[in-house]
Amino acid sequence: MALDGIFLSEVRRELMPLIDGRVDKIHQPSREELLITLRTRDGSYRLLFNTGAGTARVHVTRSSIENPKVPPMFCMLMRKQLSSGRLVDIRQDGLERILYFDFDATNEMGDLCRLTLAMEIMGRHSNLILMDGEGRIIDSIKRVGQDMSQVRPVLPGMHYTLPPKQPRRSLLEDDPADIVAEVRNVGNVKLPKALMSVMEGISPVFAREAEFYAGRGRELAVPDMSDDEFDRLAFYLKKTAAELKDGTNRYTVLRTQDGQFKDFCFTDIRQYGSLMVTSYCESACETLDKFFSERDRTARVKQRANDLFRLLVSTSERISRRISNQQLELKDCANRDTYKKYGDLIMSNLYRIQKGDGKAVVEDYYTEGSPQLTIPLERRLTPSQNAQKYYKEYRKADTAEKMLRELITQGEQELIYIDSVFDALTRASGEADISELREELSEQGYIKRGKIKGKPPKAQPPLKFISSDGFEIRVGRNNKQNDRLTCKDSEKSDIWLHTKNITGSHTVISCHGEQPPERTIEEAAIIAAYHSKGRSSAQVPVDYTQIRYVKKPTGSKPGMVIFTNNRTLYVKPDEELVEKLKA
Repeated sequence: MALDGIFLSEVRRELMPLIDGRVDKIHQPSREELLITLRTRDGSYRLLFNTGAGTARVHVTRSSIENPKVPPMFCMLMRKQLSSGRLVDIRQDGLERILYFDFDATNEMGDLCRLTLAMEIMGRHSNLILMDGEGRIIDSIKRVGQDMSQVRPVLPGMHYTLPPKQPRRSLLEDDPADIVAEVRNVGNVKLPKALMSVMEGISPVFAREAEFYAGRGRELAVPDMSDDEFDRLAFYLKKTAAELKDGTNRYTVLRTQDGQFKDFCFTDIRQYGSLMVTSYCESACETLDKFFSERDRTARVKQRANDLFRLLVSTSERISRRISNQQLELKDCANRDTYKKYGDLIMSNLYRIQKGDGKAVVEDYYTEGSPQLTIPLERRLTPSQNAQKYYKEYRKADTAEKMLRELITQGEQELIYIDSVFDALTRASGEADISELREELSEQGYIKRGKIKGKPPKAQPPLKFISSDGFEIRVGRNNKQNDRLTCKDSEKSDIWLHTKNITGSHTVISCHGEQPPERTIEEAAIIAAYHSKGRSSAQVPVDYTQIRYVKKPTGSKPGMVIFTNNRTLYVKPDEELVEKLKA
């Protein structure tokens, strides 16, 4: 993983000013996270501990994290043990991916005692362990029993033992020439693998970057490397170590072209070339906060709204199957004109057809040249009754076609509505947003009201942004809020924006009778594109018009409107701009 021992040492260095800070608050947002607020002379700082398999880390966070109404048992224990405790030291054993936070706290008898919080970052084995001054485990956020690990169980009352450690070279302490000399003797392996086996606390992305520098873009195997390539490797390691020691290194965040976070490192990364979008952060904590905040928000929403996700997926699949079956039935209705033609031809040839005939051979005057046409008949019916039978089939198919077209249109509109709720759910930021969506689905009949616990959620205000020209931009959080924002809370002269043929939030520029400049309209379009299903697209079309031209059809689903006099603007969603403009 990218959070290696070197990166963790940088995090530790940034956290050192928190020493002497007092524990003010402790929360547990999810079963794998703990949030400790430390009060220092410079202000309050929120320290986030995450033990998720792919998101394990520790850093100061500025992200808004909603806490559960009822704290879990581990959170209650941490409050009992650490409340008002003082942070006295932060330790790291070499470049191991473990940070030890030492606290001075008071026990039940009022005596001062030393407690240590060990944050172990080890992939799926990551853990947060609280121990007393004698190294005895008080509890951990993940208990590991004998059935899970006979080598290193983690249970209350047991003594804390360090994970197995292998002696390796340190980039920050050892001479790069000695590291390269040891790499030469590794054997017939690729250079990145050799570096990771020799060096302590480096990630695969850094090992590949060293290979990229040494081989000038080529993949390298240790036995085939030249002296020049080994020299370039030594120079790169020496340069990186010097940058880390004097603080001139750059914290790099890599994203794919569609905006998905891919990797990060404590130094510049050039191996991906134009395949990745590179951005930089001011500190190690800022890098981790930026890289993982969106992932964590999505994970928390999925955890708390898993039943809603299942409901929406199953409802969408059911509607899609129903529409598919109706479309097949609609194809069968395409023969209705044939039934009417058969009835007309039988009626015009009654004198030639006898009761008991199994077929009628007549001239098809509907077709040029009047070729002969064979019409199947029922022997037990008279010719006139056979004609009436075909007329009945025609009327039945004609009525079915009209009803099916209407049902298919309704189904497609319902599918768009379910998709819009699903999109709003993926962008929900907390329990309040999820509760509003539950209330909306219950009003539409998708959830029984008896399943909704507690009082109806209090309506939240729309998201607010301020454009570079000073105009307020508001964004609806869900379909019900979209309706209020567009149909009730905005003036006729305000500018309304929405992604073209893509589910998303209604966005409104508050104009107060003025005409906003093009820059404001473009920024509002970027905000609308970001708060839509097209967030990860390279280019998103956004329609905009005045509120006076936006109407809500009678009986339509929440969030559904029609509009005219619109223009379309093509923009690229920009998360950094959206965060910058947030009010």
